[in-house]
Amino acid sequence: FNRTVSANLGMSYSICNVLLEAGIGNIARWLPLAIPTHEVKDRLRNKMIRPTTIPHTREDLFVEQGVCREALRLAFVHHKQLAVGLKGVQQTRGIADAFEQKSSGESLVDMMRLGLIVGSGGVLSHAPDRAQAALMMLDAYQPEGVTELAVDSIFMMPQLGVLSAVHPQAAAQVFERDCLIYLGIAIAPRCVAKRPDEELAGYELNLPGGRQERGTLRLGQLRRFPLGIGEQAEVVITPVRRCDVGAGPGKPLRRTVRGGVVGLILDGRGRPLVLPEDDTARITLLKSWLDELGIGI
Repeated sequence: FNRTVSANLGMSYSICNVLLEAGIGNIARWLPLAIPTHEVKDRLRNKMIRPTTIPHTREDLFVEQGVCREALRLAFVHHKQLAVGLKGVQQTRGIADAFEQKSSGESLVDMMRLGLIVGSGGVLSHAPDRAQAALMMLDAYQPEGVTELAVDSIFMMPQLGVLSAVHPQAAAQVFERDCLIYLGIAIAPRCVAKRPDEELAGYELNLPGGRQERGTLRLGQLRRFPLGIGEQAEVVITPVRRCDVGAGPGKPLRRTVRGGVVGLILDGRGRPLVLPEDDTARITLLKSWLDELGIGI
């Protein structure tokens, strides 16, 4: 396992470290509302000097979740920079499947092979809507291929880690039954596309109850389909030649996936995810993603 800690990136005392490292532009780009830049900075400074406060308004919530996206993104960048293969050293195989051992100093993290992302911490655990937590992780980590999303229900994973040293069976049972909440599955083609509405992949979904969905995933689209906890679906994703969903460029992928409280999400926003520079177009696009996931503003 490769474990790293970005202790200088947080949502309370160190929130302005995120502002300093990410820049106000990167934080403001996630806001689906028109808020002046100086006001965003003032809200972050207020949070820094009153770190125990929670969002009281809709604007406060979106600002905090925007900071969360950048904190997660920056921490992940740090992790990928540190989780690298050692140059000129013979390594023993056997680390987690999400990592690929290399000896060239390249990052061990392969997003296409990353099967599960678990979000923990107050902003993710206590988001008013679980779909908000899912979207924050999708925006920050930009997973590729088929990735399961989960969240720590009440921010208890650190405590369970301590408990596991004393009573591992009890810690495992609480973790599986009370702590971990499965949000659902995200399927995102690895594809560099430029033209708006460009076709990325076709999809066929065989959902519970005999429901079937067929369609085309296009650049900029985010699609959500109901698939509850304990339910499974058969999915077939056929990417265009230059795109990959895990089977290779242009090769179809057939997979049985399980659902969660958010469901099945098809993410066609491209990798890397690029937002429009025009504020009006950007806000319109962000609102369309929120609407698709059932998150009203």
